[in-house]
Amino acid sequence: MQAKESPQPLLLIDIDGVISLFGFSAGERPEGAFHAIDGIPHFLSTAAAENLLELVSVFDLVWCSGWEEKADEYLPHLLGLPKGLPCLSFEHPVGGGATVARAHGNAHWKIDAIDAHAGPERPLAWIDDAFNDACHEWAAARAGPTLLVRTAPETGLTRSETVRLTEWAGSLARARG
Repeated sequence: MQAKESPQPLLLIDIDGVISLFGFSAGERPEGAFHAIDGIPHFLSTAAAENLLELVSVFDLVWCSGWEEKADEYLPHLLGLPKGLPCLSFEHPVGGGATVARAHGNAHWKIDAIDAHAGPERPLAWIDDAFNDACHEWAAARAGPTLLVRTAPETGLTRSETVRLTEWAGSLARARG
């Protein structure tokens, strides 16, 4: 289902490596806490949640993760994020397929669902920790403005990426006049 038209661009949000952090050393653990999500421990970043809350005013947020509907089931309650955000569903089997794809840096398995939701012209930014060449080629070929923002899985969505996203959304608003 294609997203409704809005004056705000879409912000597609991956979770693992953006909000659910990994790879940090025990002595440099970021602000946040471990939570069990369906019996699997996830370290959820408080800073990433605060940054997403700031971005709500300039973007229409959409979960773009193998978590699919589990994102809205768990994250609003645990991190104070808005409830009822749309989530993309993916054709491939989530789990083993997604895990293997992520391990090899392949985020391209999300592109068909993104296209179906956003359409070709809706401006969008996509935050993920696993882009590959196919993602960059797709973004460059889209008719609508498209920004890919890579995060480091040990820090997730930081202030730096939030400022970049806010400035990008502001430039689109100014261009619309």
